[in-house]
Amino acid sequence: MSIAHPGTLAVALAVAAGFAWLYRAFSRRREAAALTYSNLAFALGTMRPARWPARALFVTFALGTAALLAALAGPRFDARVPAKDGVVTICIDTSGSMRSQDVEPTRWDAAVAAAHAFVDSVPDGTRVGVVSFSTGALSLQTPTDDFDAVRQALDRLPPPDGGTAIGDALSLAAQEMPATGKRFIVLLTDGVNNRGSDPIEASQQIGKRGITIETVGVGTNGSGQFIPGTNELADLDAGALRTVAQNAHGTYVQAADAETLRTAFRNIAFGTVWEKKHVDGSFPFAFFGGIVLLGAILTGLAAGRFP
Repeated sequence: MSIAHPGTLAVALAVAAGFAWLYRAFSRRREAAALTYSNLAFALGTMRPARWPARALFVTFALGTAALLAALAGPRFDARVPAKDGVVTICIDTSGSMRSQDVEPTRWDAAVAAAHAFVDSVPDGTRVGVVSFSTGALSLQTPTDDFDAVRQALDRLPPPDGGTAIGDALSLAAQEMPATGKRFIVLLTDGVNNRGSDPIEASQQIGKRGITIETVGVGTNGSGQFIPGTNELADLDAGALRTVAQNAHGTYVQAADAETLRTAFRNIAFGTVWEKKHVDGSFPFAFFGGIVLLGAILTGLAAGRFP
């Protein structure tokens, strides 16, 4: 939390402290006057059990006053709020290597589950698109704020087969992005680019447009897994994926199991389409202080203890 007007807060605290001192002084004088004109033993016996309600009333009154005074100081809080113009396209690898089982039950199943978790984590109003890629790239859903349509697009992902055209997928996703706003491409792949355009060059051009690319590598290097139906190892090109992310101001994450993959996607969701902003806390402080102060005054009047 930060304070927009620290000087005002200092004055408010001084006023609150002065009020508390005056209130206590007045209460003591009233008690002393009451003892002067009454039976001392009887007065002490009747006053002792009634002291804690008076103290509770005083604390409540002071709390409400302090909250009202604090509101004048302009308190500010850091809060995560949805980006108003957030657009994200998920690029999911559906090449043959995604059938590998080093990530249970398969890389492809884990990827689809993680993508669904991503959609569940983004705030309402965010536009989300889906691109699948293997030997070529295919747009399954242009960016939309209809999350049901996005989930249906994920359910239409083709079964794993073919090569890996990472560069084509990035270029297609970028083409469907608006010209301005907070724009992100989340690339999930498990292999090495072996079809279509160069992903390094594509990421450089995309980065120049102000679009961020977050890359997620699924699977493990040296797992001994082969691309089904071939003699080619299903290994990651982590260096290339890291470069792709850096070229477009993003980060690279590697996930060797399904839970890590889901967590990575959730973290990307909270780190992209949610943003930190300074939120004015004056109204909540003033509202709380007013309610507490009004309750204290009414209770005090009803109990005959105010002022």
